[in-house]
Amino acid sequence: MQTNNVANQTKISFSERVAQVMDVPRDVVAMALDYPSGHLIPFHCHPRAQLLYAVSGVMVVTTRKGTWVVPPQRGVWIPPMMEHQIVTSGQLSMRTLYIKKDAVPSLPVDCCVVNITPLLRELILYMVNLPTPYPLGGPEQRIVAVIFDQIQSLSIVPLSLPTPKDPRLRVIHEALLEDPSNSSTLEQWSHQVGASERTLARIFRDETGMSFREWRQQFKLLEALKYLANDVPVTTVAMTLGYDSVSAFIHMFKKALGRTPTGYFKDLLT
Repeated sequence: MQTNNVANQTKISFSERVAQVMDVPRDVVAMALDYPSGHLIPFHCHPRAQLLYAVSGVMVVTTRKGTWVVPPQRGVWIPPMMEHQIVTSGQLSMRTLYIKKDAVPSLPVDCCVVNITPLLRELILYMVNLPTPYPLGGPEQRIVAVIFDQIQSLSIVPLSLPTPKDPRLRVIHEALLEDPSNSSTLEQWSHQVGASERTLARIFRDETGMSFREWRQQFKLLEALKYLANDVPVTTVAMTLGYDSVSAFIHMFKKALGRTPTGYFKDLLT
């Protein structure tokens, strides 16, 4: 039976809805879902790859390898069978393409935040309103071919944070999650976790590909996006993240993303 993909107010659970679309005999199945801020979709996986697109709000996608923060008008690519959870910041309007494994060649083998081109955005919104399954041999199937062309040229946005596995680094990570303003140096952490500063620096580089300073700055950048998505004032965000001044926070944000915090979200939503 054909159904519309726009999420209506039914009592069917998220897991049941996803399980249903996995068996649809089409290369792509689209779904639209809206969630309040702070909503959690627990760890799960599925045999199809997933392109998640945030129309509004911020998605925080976590796998065993790391965290990806997805601002509005951006997307995240999730390979098949990769366990992940999603937490929302701000009212989230999410559109998803579930794509059959091997339907599109040369796709990323790991999660990544991607730029969604204006054309791909319109195609995703078009797919959401098609019946499931969509007809074959007509314009709908040609639209899917264009979507595949667009997906193969997606550009990656550096909005990820590798999760350290070493128990000593995890202590640091968990402490920062509890208090993002913590400004302890690696030398100070070395006394708390029982390893030398040099050892910690080496493990950070080996496990994350970043220095501790780079990793902590990336952590704060992604935390900032979560706060900003909930309309927390820039001044409050800067103080919460432990910056000495609002200007220092704005400088970090602009250097990383090319826009001021206020300008970044304004540009995304226009």
